[in-house]
Amino acid sequence: MLEIKGLTKKYGQNVIFKDLDLTLNNGEVLSVIGPSGIGKTTLIKIMTGLETANSGQVFIDGEEFGIGDGRLNAKIGIIFQDFNLFPNYTVLDNITLAPVNVNKLSKKAAKQEAIEFLDTLGMKDKEILYPYQLSGGQKQRVAIARALAMHPNIIAYDEPTSGLDEHSTRQVAAVIKQLKSSGVTQLVITHDQYFAELISDRIFDFAQEVQR
Repeated sequence: MLEIKGLTKKYGQNVIFKDLDLTLNNGEVLSVIGPSGIGKTTLIKIMTGLETANSGQVFIDGEEFGIGDGRLNAKIGIIFQDFNLFPNYTVLDNITLAPVNVNKLSKKAAKQEAIEFLDTLGMKDKEILYPYQLSGGQKQRVAIARALAMHPNIIAYDEPTSGLDEHSTRQVAAVIKQLKSSGVTQLVITHDQYFAELISDRIFDFAQEVQR
């Protein structure tokens, strides 16, 4: 369970959001919606320890983490809208790199687990391909597999359908629903109201919250 309490972020005198409260229950898909530029990506960066806030608290399963705490990277797997795949590595290498180098998993075990994730996501036959050989929807699924390989408590997506066509968007929606059925807790940052309604248990209106 993720709990954010009283989160405030400012850039100089510019207040991005103030006293923000948000809860994400285990196994839930929560979408945070709102127009571009309102601060949704800033929120997700704070949650994953990539940026600091001015004040507030972040709890995961009752444990408090400092704002901007790097340990949040291990708890929340973030999938950026540009995927951040390494272009010079194969699909399989992209997924196994962090488990081997960070979690010290053996190459054999990491490869086996990566193939299992790819199979689950309908990508098993793509393991030897490079990112440039994949469609947008396929890259998104590789990014999801890479995040899952680190066994985070929560998967967080930053605009997962940005730049994707309708077919790829449906594929991503299907994957999110599939992961939900497996009990994966997911947070989705999106400006796409229809997509949010398609996948979510709850929707958090960011614009309404920051303007209250």
